[in-house]
Amino acid sequence: MDWKKTDLAELESPNLLQSGFWGAFKACFGWDALAMQSSHGSSVLVLYRRLAGGSYLAYIPHPFYKASPDYRLICDLSSACEALSPYNIIFTRIDIGWEKHPDSTSPAGFIKSPVDIQPPDTVILDLNYSEEELLSAMHKKTRYNIRLAKKKGVRIAVLPYEQYFDAWYELYLETAKRDKISIHSKEYYKKLFWLAENWEGLTPSLFLLGAFYGNKLLAGNIVSFYGDTATYLYGASSNEHRNIMPTYLLQWETIKMAREAGLKHYDLYGIPPAPDPSHPMYGLYRFKTGFGGKTVKRAGCWDIPLNKAAYSFYRLAENIRQTYHKRIKKMFRR
Repeated sequence: MDWKKTDLAELESPNLLQSGFWGAFKACFGWDALAMQSSHGSSVLVLYRRLAGGSYLAYIPHPFYKASPDYRLICDLSSACEALSPYNIIFTRIDIGWEKHPDSTSPAGFIKSPVDIQPPDTVILDLNYSEEELLSAMHKKTRYNIRLAKKKGVRIAVLPYEQYFDAWYELYLETAKRDKISIHSKEYYKKLFWLAENWEGLTPSLFLLGAFYGNKLLAGNIVSFYGDTATYLYGASSNEHRNIMPTYLLQWETIKMAREAGLKHYDLYGIPPAPDPSHPMYGLYRFKTGFGGKTVKRAGCWDIPLNKAAYSFYRLAENIRQTYHKRIKKMFRR
C-alpha cells in the first residue's frame, strides 16, 4: 500500500481521534501533526513528539477504527510514518482500536507499551433504541439514582462555555483532587472549544452540560458529537450534595440529547479493566457500566521499534518515570 501526505483539514475520519481537528488541537500543545492518505483511500492522522536528544516518537490513536483486525496494515503504516516524516523516529506507538480477543497473541515485531495513552476499556451504548428500552437496560440502581435526582430538583442545562467554563474547571480541580487523577491546564480544555469554532476542516459539536441544585453548579460534562458517535470526554463534580446523584441525571440527559440528535453510539470513554473493588477507580466502573451498553476491551497501546538501541534506552527512562509517579511521588503526597 502506497502512502502520501495530505492536508490536515481534508481528513474526514469517522473517529474523533483520527480527525484533522484532533491533529490541529494536539499541535497546540507540543505535537506535530501529519495527515497521510493511502492508495486505497484510507486516511490516517499521525502525531509526532520530540524526545530528548532530538529524536521523535510517532503516535497514532485508533487508526483503521472500523476495519477488520489486520496487523499487517499497522506495520505498513509504521513504515509510512518513518518514510514520510521529516524527523528521526525511533519508534511508532499505536493505540489499536480493535477489540481484544482472549485467544489473541502478540503480533510479531510489536512490543506492548508500558502505558495506554487512550483507555483500552470503555462502555458504548447503542442509541438505536427507545428511551424506555435504554432505561430498562440500565442497572436498577442507576435508574433509581436518575429518578432520585429528578425528585430532588436537579436541573440539567446546556451551558454557554464562555460563561461557565471557569466554574466547571474549579469542579474539575476538585474532582482530580478527590479521585487522585492527573488533568491538563485550564488552557488545554479552553482551546478545545476555541478550535471547534475556528478550525477550517470538519469539526465536532462540543457541549458543556451542567447539573444544578438551585443556583449551584454541582456537576459538568464536556461531550463531543462527531460522526455517528457522542463521546463523554471529561466530567467534573462537586463534593457537595453527592447524595442527590446529579451526575446520574446529567449523564442520562446527555444520552437523550445524543439520541435526539440522530447519533448511533454513546461512548462513556474509559473504565477500569475489571470490576475489582480494590481498584481506586472501581466507583467509576460501577457508574459507567450501570448505564448498560456494551463493555469494549481494545488491544491497547503497542510499540514498533525502528531504532532498537534508542528505543531500549527510552523504555528504560519511561519505566523509571512510571515508577516515580506511581510509588515515590505518591509516597511524598501522603
